[in-house]
Order: sequence, then structure tokens, then C-alpha cells
Amino acid sequence: LATSFQGVLLGASQKPQRRGVYKMFHGTSVACARLIIANGFKQSSTGLLGKGVYVSRDQKKAQAYPRNASSSDRVVFELSVRVGRVKRIDKDNHPLLLTWSSNGYDTAWIPPNCGMQCVPSGLEEDCVFDPKRVKVVGIAHAPNPTIEKELQQLLARASKPSSQGAGAVKPCSICKRKTQQGSPHIIQQCWKCGQNICIVMAKHFCP
Repeated sequence: LATSFQGVLLGASQKPQRRGVYKMFHGTSVACARLIIANGFKQSSTGLLGKGVYVSRDQKKAQAYPRNASSSDRVVFELSVRVGRVKRIDKDNHPLLLTWSSNGYDTAWIPPNCGMQCVPSGLEEDCVFDPKRVKVVGIAHAPNPTIEKELQQLLARASKPSSQGAGAVKPCSICKRKTQQGSPHIIQQCWKCGQNICIVMAKHFCP
């Protein structure tokens, strides 16, 4: 299940063109996947290319993240990315390695096999400064069918237009987090205590 992708699928070695919309991938944990679908992406505070959302046109690259997670806790999103103005970063000591965004660029692009020692995999990588340019359109990989179905259900709900008035976003009554476009979070019962819990919650303690 995926929403309609209106964009272009480029090979890893093809430079993304300004103002283009491209299919890319992002790897994350199961818990973070739920949060991203519910609330959207947030900038990573650190990383090779500085602040931004890290994505790749190579699904193999995305499936290696999070680095410290087991394969049973890895999810890969299929994305629609509006790259805007792109800066090619192709050497370890590039003068704009961490300052490309402050120099008027929306996305930094590391091409595959460019010889950068800090990218030993040689796989293509991008960093998009504004999270609003990155949209989840599908689940490219999930650790098992149950989690895949759950995330697809969350994504389908988040993709529905809100029936509320413009700008009326109510927080979830259980986890108190904002809902995306007013779409309700999925509520389940704790198998042990029977209390209602939101699947976006990081932790639940039985009374």
C-alpha cells in the first residue's frame, strides 16, 4: 500500500535536478517509523552533512539504518522528495560539507563511489535541510508482515484529508501528541492490564 508517487526515479549516479521530485528511501526503527508517520520528519541534529533529513535513492543504503538496530527493528520508508537546489559533495574536505544549507542549497548530494573515506560503503546519500520537503508515500521494507500492515494502516490514515476546519489539529487523547492533519492515532488495549494505549507512545506502564 502506497500513496500515488508523482515524481521521477533516478539512478544513484544521476544528479537530481533543481526543483525535481524524486523517489528516495529512509531507514529507521519501528518506534520512530510510527512517530514519523504521525508527526512528520524532524531534522537530525548531527550527521556527515550536518542538520537535515538523511535519505538515499539506494534502498540498500537505507536498509543499513539505524546502524545499531537489529534487522527485526528496521523499517525502510519509500519517499517523495522535493530536492530544491542541490549541492554536490564529492570529497572529504569539501568547503561546504557542513555549510551547504547556509549557502542557499536545499539538499546536499553525495554521489556513489566518489572516493570519500567517510562513506566507506560508496553508496549514494542525500541530506534534505527542510523536513517538509520529504513525504512518506509507502513502506519499502518492514521486519515482518504484522508491522508492515500496522504501518500501512497508519500511513493510510495520515494520508486522508482532514474533515476538521483548516488549521484545527487536535492532540491525541492518549499520548497527547499532535495528530497529523487531524487523523487519529491507532488505539489498542494493553494485553496485560487492559488499559487503552496509543501505538505512538514510547513506553506504557501498567497501573
